[in-house]
Amino acid sequence: MVVSLHPGGQAAPAAPAPPPAEVLVLGVGNLLVGDEGVGVHAFRVLERETWPPHVRLVDGGTGGFHLLDLLCSHARIILIDATRDGAPPGTVAQFRARVAADFPPALGAHDIGLRDLITAAALLGPLPEIDVITVSIAELKPMTLELSAPVAAALPEVSRRVRTLVG
Repeated sequence: MVVSLHPGGQAAPAAPAPPPAEVLVLGVGNLLVGDEGVGVHAFRVLERETWPPHVRLVDGGTGGFHLLDLLCSHARIILIDATRDGAPPGTVAQFRARVAADFPPALGAHDIGLRDLITAAALLGPLPEIDVITVSIAELKPMTLELSAPVAAALPEVSRRVRTLVG
């Protein structure tokens, strides 16, 4: 037990530690375009797991400005999205985003992309701490709800990384 001394030498319990700040885990993507929806598929995997009370999981769908309030109301965000970066499909990468240009470009269906959303959030105030987890994809397949085998195989690694970031 942690104690602090009051004037007069009496020991009193220290103030309890504040609860951890809420962490937003946001999976984005379009489920109707195959692998491009990996962020939402990851959300669905994560929501079946048990998380501490300070972790909030959100299906961000195809993004857009309706997510702006979420970005502005959380100090810490873990964002999961697809990227076409030339790496083999299913490659998981992670980085800390500091400016809008750090985000993967829009892949098509969510044309208001994350860069636009982050630029708008930056106009409203300081950006939250944002960790981005990307899964490399090869192509967009319209009207396909399923992930390709290599991208689906990356979901446990995405989950592991989110767990590590949450702490």
